Amino acid sequence: MQNNNMWTNENNQLHRSFQFKDFREAFAFMTRVALTAEKMDHHPYWTNVYNKVDIYLNTHDAGNIVTAKDHALAKAIDDLL
Repeated sequence: MQNNNMWTNENNQLHRSFQFKDFREAFAFMTRVALTAEKMDHHPYWTNVYNKVDIYLNTHDAGNIVTAKDHALAKAIDDLL
């Protein structure tokens, strides 16, 4: 897997790109993220095209800004790699 190994703060969102070997690996990663996000009750905005996944995090009920919830989910996502 190749990825931008840093989260960046862009337009009041944490963002990170991930690139995997193929669609199956990308989708497996998204499944792990989905289960983690559901447990944390904090859900990402993301896109997927073939082997690339982009994840954007911010807290909607705090006015669409980056909060501690976003940093916690970002760390949890990093721990899935």
